[in-house]
Amino acid sequence: MPAVRMSDQEFRVISEFIHQTWGLKMPPAKRVMLESRLSKRLNRLGLTTFKEYTEYLFSPLGLENELVHMIDVVSTNKTDFFREPGAFTYMSQHILPEMIAGRGAGVKKRLMVWSTACSTGEEPYTLAMVLSEFSEKYPGFGFDYFILATDVSRKVLDKAQRAVYEHERVEAIPFDLRRKFLMKSKDPTQRLYRVVPELRSRIRFRHMNLMEDFGLREPMDLIFCRNVIIYFERETQAGLLKRLCDQIVDGGYMIMGHSETLNGMNLPLVSVAPMIYRKVA
Repeated sequence: MPAVRMSDQEFRVISEFIHQTWGLKMPPAKRVMLESRLSKRLNRLGLTTFKEYTEYLFSPLGLENELVHMIDVVSTNKTDFFREPGAFTYMSQHILPEMIAGRGAGVKKRLMVWSTACSTGEEPYTLAMVLSEFSEKYPGFGFDYFILATDVSRKVLDKAQRAVYEHERVEAIPFDLRRKFLMKSKDPTQRLYRVVPELRSRIRFRHMNLMEDFGLREPMDLIFCRNVIIYFERETQAGLLKRLCDQIVDGGYMIMGHSETLNGMNLPLVSVAPMIYRKVA
């Protein structure tokens, strides 16, 4: 079947819709990528042109049924266990002891942590491993925590909730933690692992578009927003981060990705270490 081409007008319409709906940047440099990925949706729907696709997309049926598939093909879901491990080390060595000493977070009240773009679950499960290990090192604290894990893609959330990973995906987990927190498949022909129930019970996965109202009931002590804002324009970045800051308790923390900077943004955050920001009153 010959490749389907997207006209300039069709690219402008679709890219602007993606930007307005999810905040994702779709500059002309991403046109080939967008055309290639959405062509798979055309094939699945039995459509032959992007004109037909846009007509379907903006129809009542398309707006109801297609958006969940569209975000799956246009969003980037790169993630790993223990990705940028310095953030987890700093959390264990500095943030958690400080929060316990200062506000009793995790002791007097449950520690609330949010993984804002959890993808297929590697980040929240890493958090659960680190927090569980911390609690065992300080048994006298009675340390308690809860992790909210959100993503805009229902497809990756389904995989995250299953908590089943191939051998190649779990190799980044330290060996002692693998033995402790992963269950190996009983089928010797499959090199699959599943996160243990004790950790799975600590995490609530939820579908969320960060461009919309978060709808959170409780403030967060710690928010991981790593490698998220790089996909947004500057104005969208600032607006999202301001709303995330509103969800953090005074003295709480925001963890960013190593390639992201908050320079020039008017936010109630101070840098305390690479990638680590503390909210000030």
